[in-house]
Formats: sequence, structure tokens, C-alpha cells
Amino acid sequence: MRHRILLLIAAATGLLACACGGTDAERLHRAAMREYLDPIRPGYEGRNPFWNTFATKFIYAPAFEFEPVENAVKYRFTVSHLGTSMVESPRYRKDAPTEDPEPRRVLGPGAPTGRSWSFEAESPQQSLAPVWNDIPAGRVRVTAEGLDAAGQVLGKAGEREFLRDFPFRPPYNGNVRPYAEAARMAALHIHELPAIRHWLTAAEPDMTYRHNTYACKIVGATIRLEVLVAKLLPSHREEALAIARNAARFLMEQSRPEGAPLAFFPPTYYSDLISSSRAENRGKTMTMEACAAGNAFLDLYDATGDRIYYDRALAIAETYSRLQHADGSFPIKVDFETGEPVNGCKAMLTPVMEYFGRLEDWYGVTRYRDCLARAAEWMHGNALESFDMTGQFEDMTVLGQQPYQNLTNCASAPYASWLLKKPGRTAAELADAVDLIRFSEDQFVCWDVLPDDDGVRTLCTPCVYEQYGYRVPVDNSTCVVANALLDLFEATGDRLAFAKAKALADNLTVVQNALDGLIPTSLDVREGAKNRIRGFWVNCTYASILTLLRMAELTGEAADFSAEVPPSR
Repeated sequence: MRHRILLLIAAATGLLACACGGTDAERLHRAAMREYLDPIRPGYEGRNPFWNTFATKFIYAPAFEFEPVENAVKYRFTVSHLGTSMVESPRYRKDAPTEDPEPRRVLGPGAPTGRSWSFEAESPQQSLAPVWNDIPAGRVRVTAEGLDAAGQVLGKAGEREFLRDFPFRPPYNGNVRPYAEAARMAALHIHELPAIRHWLTAAEPDMTYRHNTYACKIVGATIRLEVLVAKLLPSHREEALAIARNAARFLMEQSRPEGAPLAFFPPTYYSDLISSSRAENRGKTMTMEACAAGNAFLDLYDATGDRIYYDRALAIAETYSRLQHADGSFPIKVDFETGEPVNGCKAMLTPVMEYFGRLEDWYGVTRYRDCLARAAEWMHGNALESFDMTGQFEDMTVLGQQPYQNLTNCASAPYASWLLKKPGRTAAELADAVDLIRFSEDQFVCWDVLPDDDGVRTLCTPCVYEQYGYRVPVDNSTCVVANALLDLFEATGDRLAFAKAKALADNLTVVQNALDGLIPTSLDVREGAKNRIRGFWVNCTYASILTLLRMAELTGEAADFSAEVPPSR
């Protein structure tokens, strides 16, 4: 299998290497453009509702829920190009507190071009495929009008404005240093941070690194990253495991006691910094985040053989089995003491599905097989059939959330990966995974941007926005989308999927600080004070490191690496 994959990689990378001449790069571009004419799970198919009510950009030809016009026999669609100037806010809800940048220009200066494209169709919900590939990147307005038999306008069926975003068009910058070296540099950068080295002598976090307020996510990622350092860099093993042990001790001490509704769950929120200070988050926890701690404990058990970590990971799984609803679902957010849901929002279940799967696949624990099956059934029958890939971020509100209001690749891409790696995967599940990956690209990938008035492109492309609620490119989103594309490549040999994944992963080495190894969390250009308050998330760097290691392994670069390096998903 590995030999086959390396042959596929060699063919794909050879294709890309030749792309400098243009011919093969154009072949990849044309293949992408053909795919972009297929709308992604449009509501008119009946499989799911129209999911794009809150969407602001498209790479694939969209179709909208425009209403029929009485007595209309056909519809005229007109797409008007509004120019290449566009400003957007990183936040989608004005009621969401934020420390993030102000609205910024995402397309360069430009005036309306006066260009337009028209076609006629029988339905007001026809996709824009007939003219889609003729429309250059920029702001556009689509108007659908109902016509009578004589071609007279009877009324407007609907209208939308959005960004017709850049398509995939290689070549892009290749990796500027070997993937394995970039991964080691990034790992050492985290390992040497004062807030991380603080764990050498303390079992409480250094809160000068404010993101430690997200205990499960950040402290859990610290443990996992330090275990990885111990494996990759033997000279740092002793210190790395000491850091990991003290961080694990902290999570255990902060966990709910045995017998509590959330027994052995560490907290999502600790102290009162950033989002932990909000009234809606005090005394609450995000249900899926205990998986981050559980996986950290399993990593530490693998590295040390200390049974205390394995037992704690099993105890977390046991609580999940009790918390699961009869229909297989879990609430997205609950009271940390009582376990009562804060509202009716349901969690996206890929994290707990992967967790149950790891316990069985790695450790032979089969008693959660039914829990996994019910979770998988719920994901298919609810999340997939509604196509509401909603976000579950501890720093974003889940209160007053409308369906489809905060979609994210952090739900869709990992679920696609899970489907692609599922034993006995069916043809229908493969098709669902492809839909999820295309959705992740369509709504969140930025293949290019235009310069601003100063001639500067404000996004480090190619990159991936995190969610509707935070329209900022984040390295973790680069990773989840790249890994889903790599999973598709490994499952099918799809060279276009590999080319897209490589372009995204290579950019991690481009944005990495060549002097200290830092991979920034957010991949947008900021000036002065805005840059100085830029947040940095350990869990995101950990994801980048694993993705780079995966690329090193897939391309044959990492033949000397330990087989114990965990999979990047």
C-alpha cells in the first residue's frame, strides 16, 4: 500500500514539478474548473435544504432558494460584475464580542466593470453553471426574473450579492524547506516558549499565555505536542515528558470528580481570561473538548506506559457513553456541574467518533462500538442530511444560533476524513466525503486575493478561513482541509486533490518564521498594534506539525521517522 501511495505521489509531484512550464499546471486548472461547474448539494435535489443562506463567497457554481414567480414559464438569470473592491468583517454577528481586526479589504481597489452574463432556465433555482466559468473573481450580483411565454418580466424570483472567488490555478509556491525540518522547527519553537517551559516545575498553567484559559484544548495540545517532541527529538525527551506529565496532572486535578454527571471531564474554560470571562461561558463546557484531553492522556500513556493516563482516558470515554442521547447525539455545550445542555444545539460528533475508534483500533477496547455506531448514524441522518456543518468553538457563542449561520470546515473536513477512512466504506459514503471536501474548499479556501491600495495582498494565500463566524485564515483550517484532500487522494488516487493539498501544506512552510520556527495561527496581514495583539494557539501549531510530518512521510522524505508518529487527523 505504501509503495502504491509513493508511486502516486511521485506521479503527482512530477506533474506539479512540470507545471512551471504551464502545460500541466493548466491541465490541473482545467480539471478544477470542470469540477467547479457542479453545484454542491443544492437544495433542489431534495437531499438537504439550501444550506447557503449565510454564504458570502463561492468557488463552485451556486444555486439559491429563489421563489417561483406566479405564471412564469421560465427564468432569466443575470449576473452583474460589481468590481474588484470588497471589504468584509471577520465577524458575522455584531453581538459577538471580539478582539479581532477591524473590517478589512479582501479584494483590491476597483470600480464596477459594467460586465454581465445572462441565461435562461426553467427553474428559479437553477445553478449558475451556464456562465460560471466566464465570470472573473470579484463582487457579483445575481438576479433571477420570472418571464412569461413572450419573454416579458413578471417579477423578481430572487437576488443575491457575493464574492465570486478565485479558482485553483497552479503553480503555487512550493515548500521552502523540507517538511520534516519545518515540523521540527515548529515543535522546538513551542517547546522553548516560557509559558510551556513553565510546566517543567509547575502543575498550573502560566496565565501570561492567555490561551491557557481554554484548558482542554490548549493544555491538551501542549501534552500532545510535548509527547511528539519526545519522539521526534530524543535529546529533548526528558524535558518534554516532564512538561507533559505536569500539564496532564493539571487537567486531572481540574476534572469533575467521580460520580458527577461529567465525571473525569477537564474544563473547557479555566480562569477568567478572553472568552472564559463571558457570562454565557462561566460554569459551562463544550462537550466534544474532553476528547482533546482524552487523546492527550492516551499519547502520554503510549510514551510512558504509565497506566494512570490510560485509565483516565477510559474514564472519559465512559462518561461519553453515559452522556450520549438515545438517538446517538450529544449536546454542543452543557453546564459543567450538572451536565444540563445550555440549549438544543447538537454537537458535531467526529471528535468522539474518532476517540471511540482509537480506543478500539489501538487498544482493543470494543465496548464503545455501539456508541460509535449510534454517533455515526446520527451524523449521517442529521448533520449530513441537513448539511448544517455548524461550528463548535469555545470562543464563539452557541446562543441564538440559526441553522447554517456558522458553518465551518472544522466540522465538514474531519467528517470527510472519517468517512474516507471508515472500514467498509461504501460508494455513497465516498460521494458524501467528496461533497464535504468540495464544500470545505468552496466556502473557506482562498486560493488568491488582489492587492490593496498599497500593492499588498492582505491574506497569505493559499489559505483557509476558519468559519463563517471568524472569517480569518487559520493554519488549523489549512490542515483539516489539506488532510481531507490527502485522504481523498489516498482513497482514490485523485491527483487534483493531492495538488490542492500540497499547495495548502506548502504554504505553511512559506509563512513559517525562518528564524525561530513560528507558524502563525492566523494567516492575514496586519499592521502595527493589530499585529502585536495577534493570538497564537498551540493546538493549531500542533495540527500544522502533524500535517507537515504527513507530507514528509507521503513524499518519502521522512523514511527515518518513527512509525509511532500519530496520524495527522
